[in-house]
Amino acid sequence: MPPREPDGVARLRRLLAERLGMAFDDNKDGLLAEILQQRATQHGLSDRGYLDRLGTAWTAELSALAEALTVNETYFFRNVEQFRALADVALPARMRAGDGRRRLDLLSVGCSTGEEAYSLAMVLAGRVPQAWETSIIGLDVNRGALRKAMAGRYSLWSLRETPESVRQQWFRPAADGVEIDARLRNRVRFVEHNVARDDPVLFAPGMYDIVFCRNLLMYLTPDTARTVVERITRSLVLGGYLFLGHTDTLGPRPEGLAVHHSHGTFYYERVAVAPRAAEPAPAAGPPPRERALALLRQERFADALEVLDAVAGAEADRPETWLVRGCALAGLGDTGRAADLCRRLLDRDALFADAHQLLADCHEGDEQHDAAQRHHRIAAQLDPGFAIPRLRLGLLARRVGDRRTAEEELDQAVHLLRAESEERIALFGGGFGRGALIALCRAELAAVS
Repeated sequence: MPPREPDGVARLRRLLAERLGMAFDDNKDGLLAEILQQRATQHGLSDRGYLDRLGTAWTAELSALAEALTVNETYFFRNVEQFRALADVALPARMRAGDGRRRLDLLSVGCSTGEEAYSLAMVLAGRVPQAWETSIIGLDVNRGALRKAMAGRYSLWSLRETPESVRQQWFRPAADGVEIDARLRNRVRFVEHNVARDDPVLFAPGMYDIVFCRNLLMYLTPDTARTVVERITRSLVLGGYLFLGHTDTLGPRPEGLAVHHSHGTFYYERVAVAPRAAEPAPAAGPPPRERALALLRQERFADALEVLDAVAGAEADRPETWLVRGCALAGLGDTGRAADLCRRLLDRDALFADAHQLLADCHEGDEQHDAAQRHHRIAAQLDPGFAIPRLRLGLLARRVGDRRTAEEELDQAVHLLRAESEERIALFGGGFGRGALIALCRAELAAVS
């Protein structure tokens, strides 16, 4: 057997980040070690020899690694609310904007075994007139998944969210399952593509009306994920739509994209980038809001309110000032007034993640756990770097015995807390500092495990 290289896993992790843009934390060391051993042995190489060769243009092996490392569990019409928003909002908007050009171009990035791309084709078949020309492209780095996508054969389990009428129209019985009707299969084209590499043809500016890129970004390094989003944004026409997975949101105001919320889901529209306004000159001395935040850190909630009561003019009407006031009220136990303030903030800006988080905290204080969970999740979706809602979701999941969710959310919270802003820790940390919150997460994880 070829000898093992002591630092082989770390080196493999770096190569996967460089060549495929894939990110793996320390929890995946066992999996990476197993795959390294299997692949090196298969090629009759030592770990070092295998990794040396992997650093070259070894395209076929990169594809094999991607096949071994990527998860392909999906099904037709997964997260059906997004397909409803596609049918009711995105497609009608793009057809109205056609200006006589009766054509729609769609892209499925990270299409896996093809269920998403074929679901798009089914929605288009039911909503777009036959006189229109349509193009649907599915991209993935996993050759095995693409072979299955092109074959169009699936188990009945893949149809678990597919309406019966759609099953009857587009699926035919096959051995051990079903196959896609050839009329639909011919409407979708599948292409092998590594998202860590640009392709000026696939991602030409203004090429697509609608792009689906769901549950992919969370597997990529931050730099690769940012580049992929920039590339997709560039490839959308003005007024085009981007749908991401619920774990892949970009925050409330991503560059070049406007956030929409309907049908119980968030999605994005490509918009022109407005010129940046000049930053106002800083005021002399710490402003009242900063003084109030300092008092919140000391849990002197009444004193913080007193400072804010003295604020007047435009400063008093800023959403950020209202947020500090709401946190002070919640700290005093006045969750009713704090929740009312949150609702007024959300009437102004429904995408204000911090207001959703504070409203969730108010609901928790009032023992309204379902409402609390809903607003925690919205806060996390709006800002994927926001640690506190992940922490609260983990604690709520543990309370009801949902061990898997508790582990996932608390583990995510530990990672995010390291970069959480001091302001958010002061607002939502319940008087705990960063280190204490991380220690709390770890203690809860140990208890769950």
